[in-house]
Amino acid sequence: MVGKGAKGMLNGAVPSEATKRDQNLKRGNWGNQIEFVLTSVGYAVGLGNVWRFPYLCYRNGGGAFMFPYFIMLIFCGIPLFFMELSFGQFASQGCLGVWRISPMFKGVGYGMMVVSTYIGIYYNVVICIAFYYFFSSMTHVLPWAHCNNPWNTPDCASVLDASNLTNGSRPAPLPSNLSHLLNHTLQRTSPSEEYWRRYVLRLSDDIGNFGEVRLPLLGCLCVSWVVVFLCLIRGVKSSGKVVYFTATFPYVVLTILFVRGVSLEGAFTGIMYYLTPQWDKILEAKVWGDAASQIFYSLGCAWGGLITMASYNKFHNNCYRDSIIISITNCATSVYAGFVIFSILGFMANHLGVDVSRVADHGPGLAFVAYPEALTLLPISPLWSLLFFFMLILLGLGTQFCLLETLVTAIVDEVGNEWILKKKTYVTLGVAVAGFLLGIPLTSQAGIYWLLLMDNYAASFSLVIISCIMCVSIMYIYGHRNYFQDIHMMLGFPPPLFFQICWRFVSPAIIFRLKNATKPSRDWGPALLEHRTGRYAPTIPPSPEDGLEVQPLHPDKAQIPTVGSNGSSRLQDSRI
Repeated sequence: MVGKGAKGMLNGAVPSEATKRDQNLKRGNWGNQIEFVLTSVGYAVGLGNVWRFPYLCYRNGGGAFMFPYFIMLIFCGIPLFFMELSFGQFASQGCLGVWRISPMFKGVGYGMMVVSTYIGIYYNVVICIAFYYFFSSMTHVLPWAHCNNPWNTPDCASVLDASNLTNGSRPAPLPSNLSHLLNHTLQRTSPSEEYWRRYVLRLSDDIGNFGEVRLPLLGCLCVSWVVVFLCLIRGVKSSGKVVYFTATFPYVVLTILFVRGVSLEGAFTGIMYYLTPQWDKILEAKVWGDAASQIFYSLGCAWGGLITMASYNKFHNNCYRDSIIISITNCATSVYAGFVIFSILGFMANHLGVDVSRVADHGPGLAFVAYPEALTLLPISPLWSLLFFFMLILLGLGTQFCLLETLVTAIVDEVGNEWILKKKTYVTLGVAVAGFLLGIPLTSQAGIYWLLLMDNYAASFSLVIISCIMCVSIMYIYGHRNYFQDIHMMLGFPPPLFFQICWRFVSPAIIFRLKNATKPSRDWGPALLEHRTGRYAPTIPPSPEDGLEVQPLHPDKAQIPTVGSNGSSRLQDSRI
């Protein structure tokens, strides 16, 4: 009897249910609770934790950004995370099947599938590029270290050239003194950037000019999908074993890079640039919006993945505890990754004699240009490059596993007969092949344009809508009392009062206000000026010079240029 109780506790059951048998033999469960926690950590901790959060932090006030960041975690992130885990675990269904709770809102489940499909297509392309850099690092000299390659231009200037001058060597093609070279580097094109744009991507001049498919990237994309399929060939039974490595080893690599980074000259400057608070920025609405978006999207809420992963839990698993552990782990990883990134960037800035802001970047610019260039300054640079890109591959795979499993589980649960349960492997294969085929255009010379376009819009305002509808449908259509009783039945205790208040009022209000979606735009109204009477009458009479015979629907958009990805303050956080 003691052995059975101990086994129940190991699998995450609440104490009062330790001896109950609540396995779903037809559908399957995780082998143990550690597999679920590691899978969820791997899903939540993605590439965005490494290459987006540090950039957001220093751009939005350094250490001051931590305050709104953790406020949003407490009042929005963890409550939504717990809601999705409990939702999927109670019904033991994927993102479509759970909407038996209110069939009218089943479209929300389809919305989750569409989001996961879009992201799954381009996310594996990012992984394939990381594979390409990983294979390219298997050399004595990194190919983006110098400017003597066929793809380099006359504007190319390597940071290693400055190092050579510092050490007393003066190659003939270089400027005659170090200060001249360092001034030149302020306008320089780095060899890593030219390697990225002119060799890896062979970037076309327009989003509509696809050019040719880059066969090396296509091969790496095939490798990525084969790895994902093999890891999911038996569903959670196989992926649950793989995550013991894919979810833990990135922390080993982060720690190795952190120890190496903080030992470098200039690392402290980079870290202080990352952490120094600018308290005046805490009053800016954009800072709070960035904090909310980073929490919201890095945790993976409204993608369907959390519901799917929790659906393979045993019915009496303590998902309340799991939601807190996973959420805090995800956010702590983001903060930790900032130390790793900015210690190396501080070293690079010190080496070039420029401000850290000159070398700081985010997204692909950080992962495939800035950071690889900084690694060339380290002894045995290919080793550090191998470790860094292997870490990116594992971070990406952890998320990609759940994206693919979300789609497969939704299809299998929707059909629901014995035949498709037995043929689930073939469903997984079909979805993987479809994802590979749809990803081929992203490996063309214009592929990076389409990748960034999908990254910016695939998981943006749609997630806000999905989360709002999910909260409203569960709390007010199904009924908050019914749902609280369901959780009491499942866990042995009702959700804490704090979560009840957040689910009913606080979280929906926060996510619904992220883009001022509750009020009309100030230019809303009749298009023609003569029709703008009554409450639409302008408060300041327009002058004839204003040219306002016809009011544009969006005058501000005609005057304010759209900010690109490097300077974007958009709400959405890509999973990458």
